[in-house]
Amino acid sequence: QVRLVESGGGLVQAGGSLRLSCAASGRTFSTYAMGWFRQAPGKDREFVATINWSSGTTYYADSVKGRFAISRDNAKNTAYLQMNSLKLEDTAAYYCAASSGRRAGSLSTTARYDYWGQGTQVTVSS
Repeated sequence: QVRLVESGGGLVQAGGSLRLSCAASGRTFSTYAMGWFRQAPGKDREFVATINWSSGTTYYADSVKGRFAISRDNAKNTAYLQMNSLKLEDTAAYYCAASSGRRAGSLSTTARYDYWGQGTQVTVSS
């Protein structure tokens, strides 16, 4: 069992930066792939970024590529999402998720993930 708690959301002006954190409980954190998703009001939850548990390989949605960076610190059981050059359209609730590898599908789909955090709100203003 893995429990995920996000933090770091808030209100930021367009062009600014935020860093989200995802603290995980459980001794097997280092064996889980981690992902970030977001959901704006009235829209489906969408993929943002993911990081492999072993090689640290990362993958991003086209909409955030070059602006966001996902990372992890296995010693601290924490995953991060550094968000730079924020745009109005980045406004959403952001969720971290953990994948044990037991579920099928791409790491860019919600179905692949076993555990989810409660979300943290990011609001970008003009």
